[in-house]
Amino acid sequence: MHRPWRAVPMPVRLALVLALCAQLLTHATVPPPMARAADLEEPPAPTAMLLAALGDRLPLAQLATLRLQSFDNQPGLSIPFAALDYGRVVRWLSALSDLDPDGQYPFLLASHVYASVPDPARQRLMLAFVNDHFAADPSRRWRWLAHSAIVARHRLGDTPLAIRYAQAITERATGPSVPAWARQMSVLLLADTGEVEAAKILLGGLLEAGAITDPQELRFLLERMEPQPTR
Repeated sequence: MHRPWRAVPMPVRLALVLALCAQLLTHATVPPPMARAADLEEPPAPTAMLLAALGDRLPLAQLATLRLQSFDNQPGLSIPFAALDYGRVVRWLSALSDLDPDGQYPFLLASHVYASVPDPARQRLMLAFVNDHFAADPSRRWRWLAHSAIVARHRLGDTPLAIRYAQAITERATGPSVPAWARQMSVLLLADTGEVEAAKILLGGLLEAGAITDPQELRFLLERMEPQPTR
């Protein structure tokens, strides 16, 4: 049986109103939850992660990746990338790569996500991580190093670093799945910076190795080495 509100004794009604007011006041005065960059713990030791994998590394790598990403993007909370300990982020990304050597996601996060922060020191850490792991699988990791070269050239303004990354692609990423533009990036960067002789030497090496067979590609590269008219 439902009793009408008017039948409730006045002291009970007053107590309910006071309880509701107290709850509203509590919610209004308690500060919203804050995520702290310091809360990102160190990744487990490699041996501990291998033991936890129980012989199947891929599921654990996926869970660890979600752990790292969920820290950056928690429901209702936001942590600026610039507030993170990037040395610790690098160690997490390295651990993820060790767990799943065929996975490309750590390098996507490093080059496209964490390197987007407008902080040159943090950007360089992410680019160095990609470069350090590139040689282990150049035929698949070239795309992340190519993007790192672009970041180095256009965001950091460090053309020598961009050329070094591009040359690593030219020298190591020789698989059939690597596109011509990626292998030729170092030639174009050298030509654009006035290092024409070095670009010609590198182009000659590509021709000798059979990396350039399209006459139109060769013509384009040679044209880029010609002195540009001044305006």
